[in-house]
Amino acid sequence: MNTRSMIFTLYGDYITHYGSKIWIGSLIRLLNEFGHNDQSVRAAISRMNKQGWVQAEKIGNKSYYSLTPRGQKRIAEAGKRIFKLKPEEWDGKWRILMYTIPEEIRNVRDELRKELIWSGFGSMSNSFWISANNLERQVKDLIEKYEIEQYVDFFVAEYKGPHENQRLVEKSWDLVEINAKYQQFISEYSQKYIIDKNKIQKGSMTDAECFVERTKLVHEYRKFLFFDPGLPEELLPEKWLGSHAAALFSEYYKELAEPASRFFESVFKDGNEIKHKDVDYNVMDHPYILE
Repeated sequence: MNTRSMIFTLYGDYITHYGSKIWIGSLIRLLNEFGHNDQSVRAAISRMNKQGWVQAEKIGNKSYYSLTPRGQKRIAEAGKRIFKLKPEEWDGKWRILMYTIPEEIRNVRDELRKELIWSGFGSMSNSFWISANNLERQVKDLIEKYEIEQYVDFFVAEYKGPHENQRLVEKSWDLVEINAKYQQFISEYSQKYIIDKNKIQKGSMTDAECFVERTKLVHEYRKFLFFDPGLPEELLPEKWLGSHAAALFSEYYKELAEPASRFFESVFKDGNEIKHKDVDYNVMDHPYILE
């Protein structure tokens, strides 16, 4: 697992609950559990600093890294999606973004595409993107971020045929492939859940092992934010496995949550002051980051 990507996972699922700031020594110790060495951690956090996700702070002879407003915003956005167990109700409208971004700023166009996919947009054709979700604010932020006002047009509209709304879904996303990915996740993690649940109940699974497995679980499940657009129930196929996968993720997560947090705190307290909010693991309202 990529070091930088793992750091994002730790910020989203743990560090954000403890003030969003961590001593580099604690971060290194946590990532040692996954086989990441000191050098790779320092290089990854330095890269994240340059990209504007985290900011550095020197206190005495110790270096601390906290999330920037940009990083905090991404956590909040992703948290609403990854711990959502049921699709949202649909207002029957489509959000449509069209653009003609010139070749000389192709890098902006490529970055915009990545952001649109992450947000849940699907591409019907080149430079024509749609979503069934209310993403007006996200689109506005993207237009301002990349300074592309002169190149884009944005619509909120209803589809009047001649086909059904599902036709637009089929042209924009491969739900068969996404369902197959959910099936793969369910097949692998339903078995792991039963094994780990039995271990925890017997007291044969350490807090450190729970920390590793919870982090791996979140790290794997978060990948669906790259594939699943989070369509409303009205537009999903009859045998959709997304809800089943979400329920499995929720139950497995809750089983690992408390012992994993105990281990995190045992490492975090060395060099950091613990000031965290109370967490109800049954609510599943954790902020979460994706990168």
